[in-house]
Amino acid sequence: MSDATDAIEQANALLREKGYAERDLAVHTGPRGKALLKGNKIISPLSDEAEVVLGVVRELVPSAGELGAKILRPAELRQKL
Repeated sequence: MSDATDAIEQANALLREKGYAERDLAVHTGPRGKALLKGNKIISPLSDEAEVVLGVVRELVPSAGELGAKILRPAELRQKL
């Protein structure tokens, strides 16, 4: 298993722990080795290296309960990196 695949799996496990269903927020394999954070709880996909996306999920994505009815914005997440 590649490091990118491992990071994507870790990110998805963290998202499940934070209470997100896959349709609401999940990390997918993207083009050119990138990872995509996408779903109903983010206004548009966040694309970056898998390790960066894992860090965003770990450090910046709140639990589903904390997020509530709000929608994540990729630009705001990037500002916090």
